[in-house]
Amino acid sequence: MNGEKTRTEQIEESSFGKNVDWVLFGFGTLLLSLVVAMIVIFPDFSATSIDRLYQNVTTQFGVLYVFIAITLLIFLLSVAISKHGNVVLGNTNKLAYSHFSWAAMLFCAGIGASLIYWGATEWTFYYVDPPFGLEPESQEAITWAVSYGIFHWGPIGWAFYCLPALALACTYHVKRIPSLRLSAACEPVLKTQVNKWPGRVVDLLFIVGVIATAATGLGFGTSLVASATTELTGVRDGIELQSLIIFMATALIGLSVYRGLDRGIKLLSNINAALALLLITFVLLAGPTKFILEMGLVSVGNVVQNFFTMLFWTDPLEGADFVESWTIFYWAWWLAMGPFIGMFVCKISEGRTIRALIFGMLGWGSFGCALFFIVLGNYALYLELEGLYPVISQAIDISPSSAIAGIIALLPFGKFWLIYIALIGLIFMATTYDSASYTIAAGATRSLQEHQHPAKWHRVFWAITLGALPASLLFVGGLRELQTASLVASLPLLGVYVMLGISVIRMLKEFAE
Repeated sequence: MNGEKTRTEQIEESSFGKNVDWVLFGFGTLLLSLVVAMIVIFPDFSATSIDRLYQNVTTQFGVLYVFIAITLLIFLLSVAISKHGNVVLGNTNKLAYSHFSWAAMLFCAGIGASLIYWGATEWTFYYVDPPFGLEPESQEAITWAVSYGIFHWGPIGWAFYCLPALALACTYHVKRIPSLRLSAACEPVLKTQVNKWPGRVVDLLFIVGVIATAATGLGFGTSLVASATTELTGVRDGIELQSLIIFMATALIGLSVYRGLDRGIKLLSNINAALALLLITFVLLAGPTKFILEMGLVSVGNVVQNFFTMLFWTDPLEGADFVESWTIFYWAWWLAMGPFIGMFVCKISEGRTIRALIFGMLGWGSFGCALFFIVLGNYALYLELEGLYPVISQAIDISPSSAIAGIIALLPFGKFWLIYIALIGLIFMATTYDSASYTIAAGATRSLQEHQHPAKWHRVFWAITLGALPASLLFVGGLRELQTASLVASLPLLGVYVMLGISVIRMLKEFAE
């Protein structure tokens, strides 16, 4: 029995602010305030500038993301199968968390409501605008439509999460450096500069990435819960409803991070993982089971057979925007989220080996995402092909969340499952945000021992402030601008990922000596 350790109930910072890095704390708070003010005061200018910057990033630097993705997967698999894979994270073989709790926290922190949002509807966009110059809405387009979501949410994406987790785990659990900061993971490269301005820049980039990406998950979750509520009650999906949802999610997040890792985040993640599995099981059994399983096999087989084609395809001849709009979009998104997820996964991975960490993240993460795309996506596809519900027009012309609410309502006991999906969406929002709040607080803490947590007030502060950001954006038309900004924030992190890779290589050589 691995056991849930009582020692992870761990030490809280006692004195107010004695261990807080006030430079990083102040910068993060100031940045958050400036972003909100800029978007509220100059919404049109902000939207235009961010969109223009995004276009430049994807078109000019898109090939870099593809190159990093390829290199990253090869590198991580090489480390996992090497002798270094046996290195234990920490001074004990006793796992800090059971396999289920670890996988649940990994999955809920790293994915959130975005998976339900896109798992059921992403295929619609690929179907009407397929890759490789295929004819839209053709038989061949269907095969690729149900496959590409599994690819985009598969091992490559989780590899972007895994590298920061591995680098931080090596410094925090193996080298015993009492700091859960991204700069500490780059110590083999930065050396004496880790506590000077180069290290500060790395930590500031981490905070920028978390702030820029955090609103996306909450945006998808808010839209999902709002659409389910509208479908159920008829209440108009507007600013008032969405503000209420964000308030409820923020309250849940604050309570979760206040209770801590074991009594809050772990508990909420376990509950939500179980609820999500129950939903998937019900849809599979109550829906067109045979069709879902058959199309699932087709999609998985197509991804396995054409994995490298999809990975290396950059479309230099036709110059369509499929790669930029989807593949590079996703690689940039996973990369921007990576340091935040990596820091959280590092904290919960004591007792595991490097091999277990890598294969666990790439394997469990990819498997969980594939389940959602196979079951929810093919259920929605069946409704479209049989003429039972206009999934494509609803998803593309109105919103994916509206389409999800519609297909869920068609299930047996549809009203119950609408309430259920709203609950899952709300908890998914909380599990993503409480992890984000925890990691920002950890990253802005000077010293953090292996069994120590950031101060409660520090964690709750970031929970509240991060919740305030998307709430303010609702008054200027939505979350689109900041969602796009999250991708822009990933560009400077490309250099940080290179440093993390070099740092891992040097640390593994050190461990082998």
